[in-house]
Amino acid sequence: MRKQSIKENEKEKPMENSKTKTRYSDEELEEFRQIILAKLETARQDLKLLVEAFTNNNEHGTNDTSPTFKVLEEGNMVRSKEENAQMAARQQKFIKNLENALIRIENKTYGICRETGKLISKERLRSVPHATLSIEAKLRQGR
Repeated sequence: MRKQSIKENEKEKPMENSKTKTRYSDEELEEFRQIILAKLETARQDLKLLVEAFTNNNEHGTNDTSPTFKVLEEGNMVRSKEENAQMAARQQKFIKNLENALIRIENKTYGICRETGKLISKERLRSVPHATLSIEAKLRQGR
């Protein structure tokens, strides 16, 4: 009897595995692709604005004001340009992550957690479409 129960368990396992979803369907992947393309367009526009602000050499009309004010204004401009440069770098990283997500969609590996191998929830992917970790794995990473 023992051998028979082991065989029955072996038969059940493949059926369970076939019911477990291992990747998103092509239709679901297309939904995510559209979300990512929209976010990419917005991110690229934002990056363009940041780069324009960073490269702007306008002195804001401080030529005819007192030297003290001009020094303060120039210091503020330098700080502002540094902040814009940092934001631009973050924006470039975000764009690269979105582009990588598009590659994963093409490879049909999108939405699979790189730690657990399980599907990342649709809700998470809709909020963070470039996510490569499930909430479970992300929480473990924080420890």
